[in-house]
Amino acid sequence: MMSRRRVLSPLPTGLIVICLLSGSAVAGNWPQWRGIGFDGVSEETGLPVEWSATKNVAWRLPLPGPAGATPVVWDDHIFLTSIDGQDLVLIAADRKGTQLWSKAVSTGNRNIRGDEGNFASPSPCTDGEHVWAMMGTGVLACYDFDGEEIWKTDLPERYGRIDIQFGFASTPVLDGGRLYLQIIQSGGSKVVALDKRTGHEIWKQSRPTDARDESEQSYASPIIYRDGGREMLLSHGGDYIVAHRLTDGAEIWRCGGLNPKGRYNNTLRFIASPVAAADLIVVPSAKNGPVLGLRPNGQGDITNVAATHWWTHPQNTPDVPSPLIQGGLVYLCRENGNLIVLDAKTGEEYYEHRTHSDRYRASPLYADGKIYLTSRDGTITVVKAGKEFEVLATNTMGENITASPVIANGTLYLRTFDALYAIRGAQ
Repeated sequence: MMSRRRVLSPLPTGLIVICLLSGSAVAGNWPQWRGIGFDGVSEETGLPVEWSATKNVAWRLPLPGPAGATPVVWDDHIFLTSIDGQDLVLIAADRKGTQLWSKAVSTGNRNIRGDEGNFASPSPCTDGEHVWAMMGTGVLACYDFDGEEIWKTDLPERYGRIDIQFGFASTPVLDGGRLYLQIIQSGGSKVVALDKRTGHEIWKQSRPTDARDESEQSYASPIIYRDGGREMLLSHGGDYIVAHRLTDGAEIWRCGGLNPKGRYNNTLRFIASPVAAADLIVVPSAKNGPVLGLRPNGQGDITNVAATHWWTHPQNTPDVPSPLIQGGLVYLCRENGNLIVLDAKTGEEYYEHRTHSDRYRASPLYADGKIYLTSRDGTITVVKAGKEFEVLATNTMGENITASPVIANGTLYLRTFDALYAIRGAQ
């Protein structure tokens, strides 16, 4: 069922894409999880290397409850989701750290495995006029920047009960005039494209798999691959990464080998999402499994097609943090804090080093020659980018963090379980 208060004015899809990309590039916005390129890479410079809960903090905005959703930023607006009691809320703040409004998107929070997460795990996305928020209940809503609801839809009511052991955590991808979603679960999976203006379905495609038990389920998020004349939606879960046509969701290719049949793991659910650069897609798995470096030019089942594989890293996948590609290197932050650096085209390993020892749930961020690694206990290690390991700083917030860090408009934003921090250099 869908509720709708008003409809966004239509624009040609091509114009929307141009406006979205150029606006973000010029203004330094961070419109969705992992940024404008879906890759955790920022072009900004001059950011602080050292800070704490008080040092180099421009402001701290207390939050009503913990969550792992990453904030998104457009000009003077910051959006993030949270729990507030049993309500699942979307919060808007400005760049001065003042809360502008809070809207209850859904209700019925559920805490996951003690302190591992809750139903405010998917991250919002924005195009500079509207913001879309997904909750772990499967409710997806669109608001304008003043907090007025444009439309709201309940995915379980539209597509059937979501059967994922620890709740729906996948973040939608906003691209042009569409929102792309993956619902990879037990009992039948699908990918869906919705009209961002109305929430109406543009297309829906089933996503078959021979995965079994919990391995049918996925907490990963889809991404868009676009390189010259090629573009595709990449969905990740159920033992496969699958490439879909953007026009209608039809399958272009799929690749398995992430949960080998000879030693099959019935609980190999994917959490880390893939990441892409020109002519390269890096595919994580789970539970110390492999990482694949794929070419985007496949057709059909490419699991054993050597011409579509750059390399295979046989083990030590990041289980939760998504990979990062920058400067011809692939960075893998494992859930224990080990940082692995590979050559992007050959898969050669340059090093594996331990950073701060703790659980890691946030994905790494690159900016200005530095890699930011965020641990669960609120310690952020800043590592020099490159083939040689060098820690530049270790910064302690003293508050738990599972959200990925964000850089926008000269500010580093850190979302802890207690507050949203803006780090802007010497104060």
